[in-house]
Amino acid sequence: MATTALHAWLLDSDPALRWQVERDLVHEPEHVWRATRARVQTEGFGARLLALQDPEGTWAGGAHFPGDFSKEEFARSGQPWTATTWSLNALREWGVPAQTLEGTAELLDRHARWEYDDLPFWSGEVDACINGFTLANGVWLGADVAGIADWFVTHRLADGGWNCEWVEGSTRSSFHSTLNALKGLLAWEMATGGSPQTRAARRAGEEYLLERGLFRRLSTGEQVGEWSTVFSYPMRWVCSVLNAADYFRTAALTDGGAPDERLRDAIAVIRAQEQHDGTWIQAHRHPGRVWFHVDVPPGEPSKWLTFHARRVLQWWDGAGR
Repeated sequence: MATTALHAWLLDSDPALRWQVERDLVHEPEHVWRATRARVQTEGFGARLLALQDPEGTWAGGAHFPGDFSKEEFARSGQPWTATTWSLNALREWGVPAQTLEGTAELLDRHARWEYDDLPFWSGEVDACINGFTLANGVWLGADVAGIADWFVTHRLADGGWNCEWVEGSTRSSFHSTLNALKGLLAWEMATGGSPQTRAARRAGEEYLLERGLFRRLSTGEQVGEWSTVFSYPMRWVCSVLNAADYFRTAALTDGGAPDERLRDAIAVIRAQEQHDGTWIQAHRHPGRVWFHVDVPPGEPSKWLTFHARRVLQWWDGAGR
């Protein structure tokens, strides 16, 4: 597709995606994309997901897992994506204003507990990915999540990042855990300015990923796993090079810095998956229960992936890389 046709294709989408295309790719005036963003809470995906909230402030009756979740379901169908963590992640990423969820932070404080040790929702738990999501969601909704920000400082591993399996004794960081921790810490800094300790933790986590080019083992230079170059939306918790590069774009724009040269190979991977018509293909869907699908089945051109990939490339190319 020509650029004009590609933009028209992307703009013909749910308001949750359209406003981001308007802002970041088409560069519409602020009043245009803000008007579209305001529709997310009343139309399409955003309105549908808001309507599914429980009276207690949760979704699906649970914090990270639905209230009726069982180990048998996990073995049979995989991780369910309907509970509170995943629903809040989606609404936040789609641009729903915190005011639309007024009172939710208080409801979750009273009614929601983590499946791990029945811990209070806004105190976080022991999983770095869950804590990263909760830090970002808490900042968005106005909850007191300073304790989670400090948790990342004290639980960073010696190699610079984090690993959700530290409670099982792991001493080496995980690409996935580190990326999700970084997203939470960046959201915390954007809202509060952070502290010298949280800013240092974020820099160390970024170095962990950058030293590895976002997808290579430091020891051998080999690709860390097939998942790192497989693109799908929703991205969930997976550290694909697209998900990680999108984080580094946001971080660089926040910090006022230029793209790091160590992203070059990851950018090449993203560019190589562009189709002849300028789109990116949905590689797969993460298995597990969902409220509703928000993107195409595997094998079809994905508007969400195309948006994220083109946004990253526009940032990289615009910096003269």
